[in-house]
Amino acid sequence: MNNHLIVVGVDGSDGSRRALEWAAGEAAGRDTAVRAVMAWYWDGIEADVLTATSPDEQRRQAGRVLDRQVQAVKAAQGSHLPIAADLVEGSPADVLTAAARGADLLVLGSHGHGRLHHSVLGSVSEAVIRKATCPVVVIPTPVPVSTPE
Repeated sequence: MNNHLIVVGVDGSDGSRRALEWAAGEAAGRDTAVRAVMAWYWDGIEADVLTATSPDEQRRQAGRVLDRQVQAVKAAQGSHLPIAADLVEGSPADVLTAAARGADLLVLGSHGHGRLHHSVLGSVSEAVIRKATCPVVVIPTPVPVSTPE
């Protein structure tokens, strides 16, 4: 690592928590900073009308999710590793690739959606991989271990 920065995409999901945990583990013991970045935007259509009634409320909710996820990872790791948290307005792929310019790594969590979900809704991970100027690490969704009956 040359630039001493790992950028992590955070969205409140279990996948992004795993990505943030992995990045914090990578940074531990090195002279490397971790920057958790959460993209948010308001289009008035896709927002959850029951909870976000304005762009300001959407931003506040996203900020709470980001802070909660960063604090949970810090507590779980028992680490004093500083994790910067940035809330940026814009589309996730654009925000994350811009934030990672000059970074050593960009880390994302997989949501583990199937092929149908991907073809209908697209994939932030795929868009980021195509646009990124640094290596991208995608932390996979754990596969449940089945036990014989």
